Amino acid sequence: MSRIGKIARRSFLIGSAAIVGGVALGVYMVSRPAPNPLRPAEGETALNAFVMIDGSGVTLVAPRAEMGQGTHTTWAALIAEEMDLQWEQVRVIHGPAAKAYYNSALLGEGLPNKGYDASAFQHNLGEALGHLGKVFDMQVTGGSTAMKDGYERMRVVGATAREMLKEAAARRLGVDTRDLLTEAGAVIAPDGTTLPYTELAADAAGIEPRHVELRPREQWRLLGTTLPRIDMVAKSTGTAQFGIDTRLPGMRFAALRMAPHGGTLRTLRDREALKRPGVEKVVNLGDGYAVIATNTWLAQQALDAVEADWGDAPDYPATTEALVERIAAAFDDDPNSTLRDDGDADTLPNGATEVTADYSVPFLAHATMEPMNATAWLDGGTLRLWCGNQAPAFVVKNCADEAGIDEADVDLTTTLMGGGFGRRGEVDYAVIATRVAKAMPGTPVNVTWSREEDMTRDFYRPATLARMRGAVQDGRAVLLDASIASPSIAEQALKRWVGFTPSGPDRGIVDGAFNQPYGIPSFRVRGYKAGIAPPLGFWRSVGNSMNAFFMESFIDEMAHAAGADPMAFRKTLTLDEWEPALNVLEAVEEMCDWANKPESTGRGLAFCYSFGTPVAMVIDVTQDEGGAIRLTNAWIAADPGVALDPGNIEAQLTGGMVYGLSAAMNEEITFAGHRAEQTNFPDYEPLRLPQMPPVAVRIVETQRRLGGIGEVGTPPAAPALANAIFDLTGQRIRSLPLRKAVSFYA
Repeated sequence: MSRIGKIARRSFLIGSAAIVGGVALGVYMVSRPAPNPLRPAEGETALNAFVMIDGSGVTLVAPRAEMGQGTHTTWAALIAEEMDLQWEQVRVIHGPAAKAYYNSALLGEGLPNKGYDASAFQHNLGEALGHLGKVFDMQVTGGSTAMKDGYERMRVVGATAREMLKEAAARRLGVDTRDLLTEAGAVIAPDGTTLPYTELAADAAGIEPRHVELRPREQWRLLGTTLPRIDMVAKSTGTAQFGIDTRLPGMRFAALRMAPHGGTLRTLRDREALKRPGVEKVVNLGDGYAVIATNTWLAQQALDAVEADWGDAPDYPATTEALVERIAAAFDDDPNSTLRDDGDADTLPNGATEVTADYSVPFLAHATMEPMNATAWLDGGTLRLWCGNQAPAFVVKNCADEAGIDEADVDLTTTLMGGGFGRRGEVDYAVIATRVAKAMPGTPVNVTWSREEDMTRDFYRPATLARMRGAVQDGRAVLLDASIASPSIAEQALKRWVGFTPSGPDRGIVDGAFNQPYGIPSFRVRGYKAGIAPPLGFWRSVGNSMNAFFMESFIDEMAHAAGADPMAFRKTLTLDEWEPALNVLEAVEEMCDWANKPESTGRGLAFCYSFGTPVAMVIDVTQDEGGAIRLTNAWIAADPGVALDPGNIEAQLTGGMVYGLSAAMNEEITFAGHRAEQTNFPDYEPLRLPQMPPVAVRIVETQRRLGGIGEVGTPPAAPALANAIFDLTGQRIRSLPLRKAVSFYA
């Protein structure tokens, strides 16, 4: 970071160089470029908000967080491709909180259309809506939008930087820009003169950006190939710096104990805790307390020596059973949404066979490997923060409010993070660290949550219920009527993020159900919003995570009722609806040799269209003599439109499947006395290494638009496994986690 110089907390122009994305795309007003927030030190040049050049090379200032999904690697490739850089010539740092770094794709994801059938007008409307992210400071990593946000934007940035450097070279050499070439980070003249970008950067910064033509795909060198991860060496050698690794001179360490039921702290008695070695202070946080000591272990140990009197509990139901009853009661109200209503779902066709089933999924925690943490240092009127986060602008705003200072006086360093999955889109851990730092002015404090605090103070994925009704006739589906009841994630999260919640249909409740590319003549999906308010947050794949289980389990039941092969049944439904969906089904059918299933094997199929990408998954299972289920093989086919980095896509699809299988097999959060009963991995168990099946991935590239990839492997995992268990045992499981109905090999 020091080599790049000071990155300003406020946005301003560097000479005449500005971020170019909106200008190049010609979108008016709200999409006009935000000012460049970079303030280079001596010897450094910022060509725009994303590209800095100093004597040692080119640095990409990335606005999206790296939490293991490979975003920094592919964003670097987007820049390097257009700038004609060698792969090893690109460095990457995370950018500051600034309007220039808003996510241009995130808000467009919330439109209530099906997505796969979006017209050019609807697609353009989504892009235009995305630019409102600048207005709301939506510098957010989430929604599988990093590549959709950066795909064209970063190539334009790189191409514009290249042309600025060429123009600088042309002026210096007295030649026409059209006669110059670029290669390996240098401009090459017709006579062979070579000028490195590092020598041209200062002159280039004063040149107005111009319109550019992006390189056609057949000329790509880096994009479309599997590249070494930017962070691979550091993570492999243990030198990568995560938020929890932050170390500063004179630092102190804090541990937390928050109100066990989300309430308040009335009083605390800290005499015994303060007697312990290394303990320096106990801080009343209002809804909990922190112990500050000379290391994290001493602080954690001293927590139990504090006597606390907790205040009143919140007003939502105290137990899982009562919460689920409240969710079920939502079915008695009018639906919050009916985002799909094709044909006549009220009328059973003559001669059709009716199929009905009820399903449920539990509350879930994020359970990131690196627990929540942040380091805060309140030094005079400046607050310095170090933490992994998915929303820097929101962190800055909320921590400034907590410290009682201006946002301009908050200096945030966004570190690598050991998992996010939506949890680090929240800001509570940074705000609490700021509150602790206020009690130790002038001293940096590293605040680390125990796994127990992390698990019991999460923003959970909600429990959800579904009532499914369908009909089959002549071997195919003719009716599907889905009613889904859930608390609203968006209602809470958007209130925390931007201070208000939009009215109207809540797409998140029915996402992954209403927008599936199945050509069913009568197809209706209604969402029912339950009025309960335990802490809720976005969880990897959000509504798709539960609705894919409902939809694909029920599609399987309908295929069985129709006497049809589950693969052929789905292929018929997608044949005339959306070809990319059919293509991934055919791909996974070929991969697993669907028609030739091994003996004594159960085989399950699931499909889900989410975040713009269709994914088909097949899982095989067997059963040992003791009745334990073993996962023996898995196949995944996905069509993201353009495979920018095939190796990274394969890793993300596999990792997403693992996350989905962990939840499907073992995980649930239950409540007693308003508090989560699960506190650590022994009672919230992820997939174990011996349970992991071999995985084969195929990337299909047939759809027109770029789709997301970071979350799309999660939704089909649970139904594929449940359908495989049914195929093996004849047992139809309609409630998760599956361990309540079967045992798994461990």
